[in-house]
Amino acid sequence: MAKTVIVYFSGYGHTKQIAEAAAQATGAELVEVDAQGDVAEAGWAALDAADAIIFGAPTYMGSVPWQFKKFADATSKKWFTRAWQDKVFGGFTNSASLNGDKQVTLIFLQTLASQQGGIWVSLGLAPANTKGATRSDINNLGGSVGALVQSPADASVDEIPSGDVETVKLYAARVAEIATRLHG
Repeated sequence: MAKTVIVYFSGYGHTKQIAEAAAQATGAELVEVDAQGDVAEAGWAALDAADAIIFGAPTYMGSVPWQFKKFADATSKKWFTRAWQDKVFGGFTNSASLNGDKQVTLIFLQTLASQQGGIWVSLGLAPANTKGATRSDINNLGGSVGALVQSPADASVDEIPSGDVETVKLYAARVAEIATRLHG
């Protein structure tokens, strides 16, 4: 199985909850971007050793928060040496609103992966877009570039819709499986 690492920032705990669920479902290692936008040296080493990297960030004001942007800027050292060339990448985002401009965040994450010379994996799940669809359904928010999560602003981390949690778990498994196919 390919080594998968989920690197994430979580401002209020919801994104961390999603990252932990995805890691538990796939055996991925977690690397946290801290409140100052830094990653520990061991985290950088884990990312370098990974076959697949999944980015996780909330959507704040239409993009990733500054802490994740600081991490992204710090990856320029990896870009310069092509250290992450041909790794498999994916990403997920969470916001309080159903839309909340999450697509912009996913495009940021996809662009970061592409700049690193990586291979981005689409969500690969059909949307749950019928009248009978509920927030418990897989891909209820209709993502395709990556996984979308919506946590109401007044919801605890334990109240994230189950369909969104399952969507991210399935997506993380897809990323890991594709990395296994490519990297053995």
